[in-house]
Parts: sequence; C-alpha cells; structure tokens
Amino acid sequence: MNLAIDVGNTLIKLGVFNSGKLKFKKTCIKNDFLRTLNEISEAFPIIQKCIVSSVANLSEHQLLKLQHQFDALILNHQTKVPFTNKYETPQTLGIDRIALVSAAAKEYAGKNVLVIDAGTCITYDFLNSKNEYMGGAISPGISLRYKALHTFTEKLPLLEATNPNLFVGNTTATSMHSGVVNGVLYEIDGYISMYRKNYDNLTVILTGGDAHFLRDSIKNDIFANSNFLLEGLNHILEYNEH
Repeated sequence: MNLAIDVGNTLIKLGVFNSGKLKFKKTCIKNDFLRTLNEISEAFPIIQKCIVSSVANLSEHQLLKLQHQFDALILNHQTKVPFTNKYETPQTLGIDRIALVSAAAKEYAGKNVLVIDAGTCITYDFLNSKNEYMGGAISPGISLRYKALHTFTEKLPLLEATNPNLFVGNTTATSMHSGVVNGVLYEIDGYISMYRKNYDNLTVILTGGDAHFLRDSIKNDIFANSNFLLEGLNHILEYNEH
C-alpha cells in the first residue's frame, strides 16, 4: 500500500492506494496532520511507501515525524517523472502541476490532454500525444477574484461564491457574482475551445476545490475528477520504484 499526501495552501489531502486504486481519502487542516497520519497508520498498518508534495508548508517537526513513520519520497523538481518536460523553466513549475500532468500521462497515454485545476489559482496544463508537457496558463481562482474586488476597492463587499441567477446583475452583489463566476466559466470554455482548435481528440480533465461548483456550467465536454492530483502522486511514487 502507498500513501499520497498533498499539502495545499489551507488543507492537506491524504490518500491510501492499493494496486493503483484509491482506497481511502482524508482531508485535514495542518494542525491535525500528525493526528490524522497516526490514524491512517493504525487503520492501514501495511503502508510501506509514501510520497509528499509541497513540503515547504509542513513544519520541520511534521516532516521528521512523517519520515520516521514511512519510507517517504519528497517530490521536487529532480524527481523522476513519467513524461518529458518541455517547460523552459522546469525549476519553477509547481509541484502540484507536476503531479497533475503525471496523472494525465498515466490515465490518458497517447492522447492530447488539458488538465484544469480550479483552486486558489486556476491552472491549465497541456500534455500532448507524444507525452510531452508543453506548459499552460495560470489565472486567479474564484476566491481570489472575490477577494481582489473587495481588497482593492473601497466599497465592494467580500462575497462567497454563488452561481449567478442573472446574467445582467441588477445589484452590486449580483453584478459581482455574474462578473466573477461567468468570467471564470467563459475563461475556461475559451481555453478549451482554443486547445480543441489546435489539437485533435483533446481530453479535458477538471479537478481542484472548485471543480464541483463549476462542472455543470461548463459548456464543453469534460471529465471531472477530484482525486486527480492524488492519483498523479501515487503514479510518480510507483514510477520511481522501478
């Protein structure tokens, strides 16, 4: 059994894999990480290997405890990955993006794949049919757009994401919802359409914390997979055992 750990900006996701299949998933805040780790260790005592991404967000104490419990692979830019990286600055490529592209390489070998991760930022990552990672795009996520409107203006309120009932907002709040949410949807549909014009047989994966909020409103055909990053981490771990 393998344990994959994704340390995000606010939450930590842990996934237990057996024979390449996700058997258990748990999400916790950073203060509960060690307790959650112990619970998983007790529930799955045969876990042998572990992979961790974004370890900069773990304390030294947490990292040492993790390495004491498991044979841990710390994902970094020198880790062997199952695709050819064509990014011109590979040392700046986000660890989470590396994991997502690795999942695409495993699940959709020989296809053109666009992975859209809708979280704090919205990232677009393109893997071509030759298994070459070409790059993509980064833009502000939904919560960042709401926060920016509030932070950098004097009177706009801080709102929670809400699906706009009106295309033409008739209050400040409905105008903001229309601008933020419809803006994101148009952006995503625009990127998908652009990639489809340039690459045949494109497969589109939507993942990330806002995937559930957006998936039913996106006009293009997509596959939504909230576990895609964890699956990519597990694939990297298995790839490095060979």
